[in-house]
Amino acid sequence: MLAESPIRTRPRLSLMRQRWSDLLFAHWPIDPELLRPYLPARLELDLFEGQAWLGVVPFTMSSIRPLGLPAVPGLNHLHELNVRTYARLDGVPGVWFLSLDATNPLGVWAARTLFHLPYLHARISLMETAGALRAVAERTHRGAAPATFAATWMPGKLLPQPQPGTLSHFLTERYFLYTAGPNLLQDVLGPNLWRGRLFHKPWTLREATLTEWKSTLVEAHGLPTPAGEPLLYAADPLEVWVQELRRM
Repeated sequence: MLAESPIRTRPRLSLMRQRWSDLLFAHWPIDPELLRPYLPARLELDLFEGQAWLGVVPFTMSSIRPLGLPAVPGLNHLHELNVRTYARLDGVPGVWFLSLDATNPLGVWAARTLFHLPYLHARISLMETAGALRAVAERTHRGAAPATFAATWMPGKLLPQPQPGTLSHFLTERYFLYTAGPNLLQDVLGPNLWRGRLFHKPWTLREATLTEWKSTLVEAHGLPTPAGEPLLYAADPLEVWVQELRRM
């Protein structure tokens, strides 16, 4: 995730390898004009049939290890909770993160410092009981707007693989991310833009049923509380390779 379709063969060289599991995609349609101020000027919102989408995604990241190195105990596992929308640069679609709360302090530092991603310190638990998954989080990052989260969901029936042109494909099959880093001429030129590229096999999605949802993550960004029930997809675990981060 410079073609719009993902690479289907495993890359020979990657910066990092990870495993994502216990993941839930929760999305709401949102007025594009509400989200436009949250993106740098060079990025355009990626819309589906004229509609912007806002996502909240809890999951567990494990087996984290840099290229050619073993996983380091205590540093190779974290729970994450991100707020995201979708953007394009030069026709290439990707994810734009408003925030990424995570549990590993060193991981938060590394992601903010090396990858220019808006990671924030948080306490997060994510556990399974009788097939149901429950995530609970409280942001602890100094200087950041406070936010809390609690959700319980039950993964269900297997769904067909998302196909290009469908909403499920638009929301989940993303193989690039965008982020912004500091620029000495930021007041004139705006922040530096970076594009990260990921590799993984296509998502295996399932129906999901919510039994609990309490969140102030979206509101912490100054956005209105999402209206209505979210569009939900639970996802089976998969292996992810971070291929590159390139200044654009």
